[in-house]
Amino acid sequence: MSSTAFPTLAVLADELRSGRRSAVDLVQQALQRAGQCAALNGFVSLQGDEALAAAAAADSARTATAAPLAGIPFALKDIFCTKGITTTCGSRMLQNFVPPYDAHVVEQLHAAGAIRIGKTNMDEFAMGSSNENSAYGACVNPWGSDRVPGGSSGGSAAVVAAGIVPYAIGTDTGGSIRQPAAFCGITGLKPTYGRVSRYGMIAYASSLDCAGVLARSAQDCATVFQAIAGHDDRDATSVERPADDVQASLDKPLHGLRIGVAREYFGGGVLPAVAQRCHEALAELEKLGAVLVDMALANAHHAIAAYYVIAPAEASSNLARYDGVRYGHRCAEARSLDEMYSRSRAEGFGSEVKRRILVGTYALSAGYYDAYYVRAQKVRRLIANDFAAAFASVDLIAGPTTPTPAFRLGEKSGDALAMYAADVNTVAVNLAGLPAISAPAGFVDGLPVGLQLIAPAFAEARLLNATHQLQRVTDWHLQEPAA
Repeated sequence: MSSTAFPTLAVLADELRSGRRSAVDLVQQALQRAGQCAALNGFVSLQGDEALAAAAAADSARTATAAPLAGIPFALKDIFCTKGITTTCGSRMLQNFVPPYDAHVVEQLHAAGAIRIGKTNMDEFAMGSSNENSAYGACVNPWGSDRVPGGSSGGSAAVVAAGIVPYAIGTDTGGSIRQPAAFCGITGLKPTYGRVSRYGMIAYASSLDCAGVLARSAQDCATVFQAIAGHDDRDATSVERPADDVQASLDKPLHGLRIGVAREYFGGGVLPAVAQRCHEALAELEKLGAVLVDMALANAHHAIAAYYVIAPAEASSNLARYDGVRYGHRCAEARSLDEMYSRSRAEGFGSEVKRRILVGTYALSAGYYDAYYVRAQKVRRLIANDFAAAFASVDLIAGPTTPTPAFRLGEKSGDALAMYAADVNTVAVNLAGLPAISAPAGFVDGLPVGLQLIAPAFAEARLLNATHQLQRVTDWHLQEPAA
């Protein structure tokens, strides 16, 4: 099978600087491939004319010192505001919403010369683990037309895996970058909370949401992360810390790196074959000089319960703004203000969003606030303490990103608890605000498996270094689905 994927970002940048390729060529290739892969339903919208115009301008302005992302196409999850371009968040509620400004991440990529070709499909308001909750139809996994790509950044993962773009931007509230990366056989980086500005990123759960990168390799993730990380005064949670040069440490040897192998992440619900693939990937890291350390995270089994109280509670508050008054869907011919509120929200939101709003409102209500929300926040602290104690003796923590490979479309859609359990190994990272990465670790029954590595806060360079070194001696990240 001939490759349909783009080469690495470094190779693309070199080709553009040398004149062997043009930005127009790259954008045309991306748009052509998007048309060939239309059945994936990976895009909510394409901005082909705008992208080609931007590419022509990039070619005219090309210099030998152009930025690493200049002239290279990418895709953007439809949760980021884009000036003059519809931003739906996968919901009927925002199907006609055209923001008057760009999100910080969009500004940063535009400043770097990157060219957006379209906005990707997603679970509505980022609530889901399969991309089946989108108001614009389910996205499909390129590795199997009957499989989910994961969620909520399923469209972003699918269009990278299918070779449409070399990288895409997603968000991660409880695993929404890492889980789709694992299911689609690519690399997904969730940075430290506050490392990438949330300005212009439509909120789901504000204390958990994080923007990040999906690409084929850790090296490509590092290049994009370098462009989007940094302080932003418009986001109160943005950390005032200079962006690290994560590229500089990619080639650092792993000798003596201590990797904690968390028993809980290999426990009940994890398919034995998935666990085996991850152990094999860890053995490769051990050959490179890493030291594997058996360890436990005592409160990890509480993470799902705590997450599915805290996240819906924050969603209940954040989504209260969609009331049919200021912007978003408004029902027709309401006879009273109360009817307009209730009908607009009932018509605009899908079933999963309604479920989480109701759960969150209940958890925050008088008489239940202490029993649910406060208790969940206490558990969150215990989970963060477990990670802090672990990182006193190990440098990274490892385990399978997901318990199974990609499940079938419709397989879990009727069972909310089964769907939530797909996030069992990812949500604790968000509760603790830590950085993590999912990297390809082989295949089970022809479907990709992901290895998750977790690092202390602001140690993205360590994550990217370990993953890059693994990818230098393995080829799992180079495998492509059938064209």
